[in-house]
Amino acid sequence: MFFKVVLSFLFAGSVAAISCNGNAALCSRKYSNVTQIGTHDSAFVGILPTDNQYESLTSQLNAGIRFLQAQTHVKNGALEMCHTTCAELDTGTLVSYLTAITTWMAANPNEVVTLLLTNGDGAAVSLFGAAMTSSGLSAYAYTPPSKLAMADWPTLQELIDKDTRLVMFLDYGANTATVPYILNEFAYFFETAYDVTDPKFSSCALDRPSGNSGAGLMMIVNHFLDLDIFGILIPDTFADSTTNAATGTGSIGAQADLCISTWGRTPNFILVDNFNIGKSASLRLISY
Repeated sequence: MFFKVVLSFLFAGSVAAISCNGNAALCSRKYSNVTQIGTHDSAFVGILPTDNQYESLTSQLNAGIRFLQAQTHVKNGALEMCHTTCAELDTGTLVSYLTAITTWMAANPNEVVTLLLTNGDGAAVSLFGAAMTSSGLSAYAYTPPSKLAMADWPTLQELIDKDTRLVMFLDYGANTATVPYILNEFAYFFETAYDVTDPKFSSCALDRPSGNSGAGLMMIVNHFLDLDIFGILIPDTFADSTTNAATGTGSIGAQADLCISTWGRTPNFILVDNFNIGKSASLRLISY
């Protein structure tokens, strides 16, 4: 097994219509056998320390991002896109965020998008289901026939053919008996540590779910660097060009290689801040 980093500019209009997620070679790949760059805290756009991306949600998708992670919190009984708390940063309703994805997916029928939401306030999964329905995004949601092993996932082409191109996970509170298409993140994935302040990213150890071996789970690598300012962690934007590089110490490629040596397999998703800085905006990562 080896890991190939393919540099291909994935901006809108640059890929053939017959491709799946920008690459025809991915069409026959199982969902569980593709490695992709994702945007950490995709809803928090701007230049403040509370922001994690410079480009809008739609721009992220247009550039080739197919894995979106975002935080949610409850405000006045509704789900909002809030960073840590809604008093710190509130960028609008979950329905508005999801509607932007719906609009983009309707215009891009050969794309499979993965959405991971955090449920910081332990909201009922029915609230997430209601937001999905209101936004229209539920129409694209994939519902597994049962709990899937890694080898049982459909291919990207199969998801596209059935127009079930949105795969959705919730970190806590998922209940498929209530909302069948909102899947329990940690039933399918493990994550490496987040809030990392080591610029070398010298570990690919499992961080969550605690007490798990990682066997049979897909892998999410948290590859975004924080800066510790008197105990307060903020994104280290000054390091983005190095952190988001394809190669070199502390780069995406270096941590991917470390994860391969640690786990004997490739990551499925690699989350970054400010994806458009460095090479992450143009990386297509494919496992062979």
